[in-house]
Amino acid sequence: MEFPQWVVDRVLARQGVLHPYDRFEGRKTAFVVVDLQNYFTQPGYQGECPAARDTFGAVNRLAQAVRDAGGTVIWIQTSSDGADTFWSHHHAYMLTPERSARRLEELASGHSGFALAPGLDARAEDLRVVKRCYSALTRGSSRLAEELDARGITTLLIGGTVTNACCESTARDAMAMDYATVMVEDALSAVTPGEHLAALQQWMLFFGDVLSVSEVVARLQAASGVAPGDGRARPAPPVAAAMHEQRS
Repeated sequence: MEFPQWVVDRVLARQGVLHPYDRFEGRKTAFVVVDLQNYFTQPGYQGECPAARDTFGAVNRLAQAVRDAGGTVIWIQTSSDGADTFWSHHHAYMLTPERSARRLEELASGHSGFALAPGLDARAEDLRVVKRCYSALTRGSSRLAEELDARGITTLLIGGTVTNACCESTARDAMAMDYATVMVEDALSAVTPGEHLAALQQWMLFFGDVLSVSEVVARLQAASGVAPGDGRARPAPPVAAAMHEQRS
């Protein structure tokens, strides 16, 4: 995607290159697809983000490319089971009583809203991870960190909905845990284009890279350690061992 010149200038001043990774080693890469459930994508549900449906083709394409490269595809699903207790502040103060009740009902693990949306190419070999709040990597939210550690994952590609809430929250936690983290712009969606763009600009300024599906696929397929025309680009780094020790 195109960034305003002021964003480009800030990123170049900080890290010396706009896009720091020239390749992604497939077996150490996971595509984390956040919340593409009926509740967040389909008409009639409280959490519908209509733009999410337009990303399904891109999500499926990247999922297959990651599988082909020997990587891991992880479908994250939010469940509201017990949320009025473990996330009581959110439900009591951040939602109206009506919205709280509807969220508890439509995101319950036994409700149709919990299911992945039709049109997504979720395979039997892919992982399914249930989370309890915005970030899948917040303490107690899910088992995502354990699954990543078990597979030696060092790079996370983030897709799903919405860009500026659950996707960004998960990505920020991943960056803080020392994963190379990429927001995949055409595999993400927000309620409005403005929110989507603002979140990706903010992400680029401080947290990680923003790439398209095509750009990610090219890096997955790259055989060279240096991208053509950019001698400073470098492979995504391994996660620091100390970070893993702290989580074990």
